[in-house]
Amino acid sequence: MGWFEVPLDDERTQLDAAVEDYRVAIEATLDSLTEDQARRRLVSSATTLLGLVKHVTWMQRVWFEECVGGSSRGELGLVQGPDDSFRLADDDTIASVTAAHREACATARTKVADLPLDAVVTGHRSGPRTLRWVYLQVLRELAQHNGHADILREQVLAD
Repeated sequence: MGWFEVPLDDERTQLDAAVEDYRVAIEATLDSLTEDQARRRLVSSATTLLGLVKHVTWMQRVWFEECVGGSSRGELGLVQGPDDSFRLADDDTIASVTAAHREACATARTKVADLPLDAVVTGHRSGPRTLRWVYLQVLRELAQHNGHADILREQVLAD
């Protein structure tokens, strides 16, 4: 069920469904690509299709494991900043990056399962946030990066 099919009076279900739709969509940008296509750099930054999925994995871990869960980036084994989260290691593959993304999504679902949207979470570097704010931030980032991925995929497939 897509987010647009959820009853309008159930905000939490709507937010969960929208996040899930974007999670599925970002992974789908890797469908039927070769490893070389997924790693192809078409812009001057480190942004690639595989790097975008790696970045949104990092981003969700930051918001759900650090901000909501209260663990530091160091404790989580995460790079400190977003620029480094796009960088691919030699052993990163479509399968490994997708598996990491799915694991991060499963962990995120667990972290928020019993929290109301008005819950105040305190793990963010700049201060407390409500869970609703975290959802909106994650949605903003997923939407933005899905747009980037759509354009990159179109370019990769055109070559």
